[in-house]
Amino acid sequence: MHISLKQLNVFHAITQHKTLTAAAEQLCLSKAAISMALAELEKQLSHPLFDRVNNRLILNQEGQQLLPLADELLNRALQITHLFSDNPALYGKLRLGSSDTIGNHISPYLLSQFRQQHQHLSQSLFISNSATICQKLVDFELDIALIESQTHHPDLISIPFSHDEMCIISAIDHPLAKQKTLTITDLEHSDWVLREPGSGSREVFINTLAPKLNHWQLAFEINTTEALISSVSAGLGLGCLSTLAAQYAIKSGRVSQLTPPISMPRRFWFLIHKDKYQNPLLKSFMAFCQQWQATGPN
Repeated sequence: MHISLKQLNVFHAITQHKTLTAAAEQLCLSKAAISMALAELEKQLSHPLFDRVNNRLILNQEGQQLLPLADELLNRALQITHLFSDNPALYGKLRLGSSDTIGNHISPYLLSQFRQQHQHLSQSLFISNSATICQKLVDFELDIALIESQTHHPDLISIPFSHDEMCIISAIDHPLAKQKTLTITDLEHSDWVLREPGSGSREVFINTLAPKLNHWQLAFEINTTEALISSVSAGLGLGCLSTLAAQYAIKSGRVSQLTPPISMPRRFWFLIHKDKYQNPLLKSFMAFCQQWQATGPN
């Protein structure tokens, strides 16, 4: 068997881009060369690695077994190329995923401080809800993720690195905005504007505040925090979201912050795949996140 790094690189690129055309563009190869390399790899392994669905290639069970090994071998090959380098700086690209609140209010500061400390300038940041971020981590499309709730996916490891407090917001002219303190009874029969299922903010509301309410209504469901704030400001309902995410709208007078009848703290977590090869760059960023926990963003 003569499996080459080129074949593994082609396989890895296809898993990230889903089509031969996109993988060929990424690797600056012809589509025919990509197809030939994949066919040769599958022939040597005596197993197809993808299910062909229309024009897309969907990783099958054998491909899922190969992916973490291919990812590690390619990372180790990159490490070998820098083994005797005169430049001791970190190398490679860090692919970071963040859920909405962290991606907009923490990750930019975290990355800025990491760049200053390590002089590493090659990172990408993908922002979406927690469920999407976790799936991309499972598929090895991201190296590490920062999200607002602990995951229970068997392939992912969750490590706490910071914390936040949830708050309740209302329109400026909402009757509850005039009250200094709120009780659970005050929130009964209220309309709520919430993030979509899979969002960390939605999960905190459903698991913390909703069980204490006998009657509440989902008035509006929306998939961005900014749109949630605007919807609350327009009077569509109360909102439950991160204090970090709401602070600018509260300070500017777009919405009012209500004093919640219960405390709603939550942890922030960074996630890695249990089979992900931890190269020097990834190890350095993980250590940086854990150290950053004590100080938080400036």
